[in-house]
Amino acid sequence: MGISFGSINTGLPKDIVKQIIAAEQIPVQNMEKQKGKISDKKGLVDQLTKLVEDVRGNLTLNASARSLRELKIDTNEDIVHATADKNKAVPGTYQLEVMSLAQKSSAMSTGFKDKDESYIGVGYIQYTLPNGDTKDIYVDSDNASLSAVSKLINKDTALGVTANVINDGSGSDTPWRLILSLNKTGDEAAVDFPYFYFVDGDDDFQLEFQREAHDAKIKLDGFEIEVPENKAADLIPGIALDLKKAKPGEEFSIKVSEDVAAVGAKVQDLVGKLNAVLGFIKTQNTMDEKTDTSRTLGGDIMLQSLEGRIRSAVFKDVITDKGYKRAADIGLRFSREGVLEFDDKKFQSLISEDYNNVAQILTGTFTAEGGKTEGFMDNLSGMVNMSLRSPDGLLQSRKKTLSSSIEQIDRRIAQKTKYIEEKEKNLKDKFARLEGTISKIRSSGAGLQGLGATSDPVQQLG
Repeated sequence: MGISFGSINTGLPKDIVKQIIAAEQIPVQNMEKQKGKISDKKGLVDQLTKLVEDVRGNLTLNASARSLRELKIDTNEDIVHATADKNKAVPGTYQLEVMSLAQKSSAMSTGFKDKDESYIGVGYIQYTLPNGDTKDIYVDSDNASLSAVSKLINKDTALGVTANVINDGSGSDTPWRLILSLNKTGDEAAVDFPYFYFVDGDDDFQLEFQREAHDAKIKLDGFEIEVPENKAADLIPGIALDLKKAKPGEEFSIKVSEDVAAVGAKVQDLVGKLNAVLGFIKTQNTMDEKTDTSRTLGGDIMLQSLEGRIRSAVFKDVITDKGYKRAADIGLRFSREGVLEFDDKKFQSLISEDYNNVAQILTGTFTAEGGKTEGFMDNLSGMVNMSLRSPDGLLQSRKKTLSSSIEQIDRRIAQKTKYIEEKEKNLKDKFARLEGTISKIRSSGAGLQGLGATSDPVQQLG
């Protein structure tokens, strides 16, 4: 029986090379699936790492006594705005009376019909500088209007004077005036205003009204004090005052106190970030018969270790001036579901009663020998930093292992792919040569038939 060569009567499938290569690619596909599973695990480790980094971010901002502390100020905001430097301010109550605000020297010119069109003349403006020298600004016909003169004055910032053109609202024929204001307030900032000399103007230009500079006057706890500006940073330790309005005869209080609600919010935020980590661990460890543990971290020893470290940090004793304490003493405890609960009411009550003791539980305290004990946040910081440490930290080590596995698979895939590509090329070459050989045999068979042969030489090969 003769052999069929398919399209060339060889009897072989037309896509024989494709079928062979498809079979060779099955191991590559399996490796890709394995890589996908490991990549899924690495993605989960990256997600967990980000959650732990969020915990570290909170601790970085709040894990010291200074950074944890927040102050609040209760006062009459209509009269004064006060801000506290939490590292310098001392809680207390102060009595304040704003008798008068600081004032800067100012002057207003005579009026003109138009700010841009009225011609005030040509000439010069002469200033006496703080060092006693004089300086002249020359005004030509192109700049002989109120607006133009204002721009010339404001252009030279060294003069310490600001010029504005205003409409005085008088409804007169000459409502437009130039106002000059010294940039500084206070008694020591009083100066002689510039001398204006203009000729050939439509109307005479001169400074018609002037107001002298003077200090702000306040009473602090009953004592009168003068300050050169409406801002004072040294009257009350760590408190910056911004005087808004004078109210002579009206005394009010400035109360500086610990902002326990703000501190509680920082602790609540930390608990939330810790619970995000614990919740992630719980979700990963929740498994049933349908769970594909090859793509999750369920049962991973890393999760057990991290959860154990968090619990150890929470339960660890801390030393305070009142003896050994725990986070549970200020309202932190684990629930039955395995997450942290924060009793804000208990915390607010305790911190309001004894701020220093609660702060010591959270951030530790300095000893008489110059050292420092570790508080709850210090213990957490140590745990977090160890877990995130590169390259041997708990999370970084696991991530490194998974990344290494992915790299190894990638190398094997690359090697196998190269082998398949070479094999495909060789197979195509071989079958091309076979096709050529069969073609030659058939050509020879055709010649033999012409000489009287009765059978196909290719079929006789069978």
